[in-house]
Amino acid sequence: MRKNSIKNTRINEEVQHALSEIIRDKVKDPRVAKMTSVIACDVAPDLKTAKVYISVLGDEEEEARTLEGLKKSAGFIRHELATTVNLRNTPELFFHADHSISYGVHMSHLIDEVNKDLPREEEAD
Repeated sequence: MRKNSIKNTRINEEVQHALSEIIRDKVKDPRVAKMTSVIACDVAPDLKTAKVYISVLGDEEEEARTLEGLKKSAGFIRHELATTVNLRNTPELFFHADHSISYGVHMSHLIDEVNKDLPREEEAD
């Protein structure tokens, strides 16, 4: 696993921020859900490609529609990214679903269920 340089980390953060704004404000595709978040962005060191990890609040069907809408809008999003972020090359965008938030919520519920069944120790003052 390669370690990102400081420059690459800054580029990733800037592209992630710009993509969040573009998807929220400028993409008009009805397939893209309103509650779509850009979780992470991994731009290749040569700036040719970028993996964009998104999370959609909703069911799997809505997530699939959102991914399809984003893939169809990738050219428009890339053009808007080029006007927003000044890079030598504007990366080609590849969208992937990120399930880390839903996994974290699920694990939190499981921990709460286990803790609920445990007997509580009452402190005697």
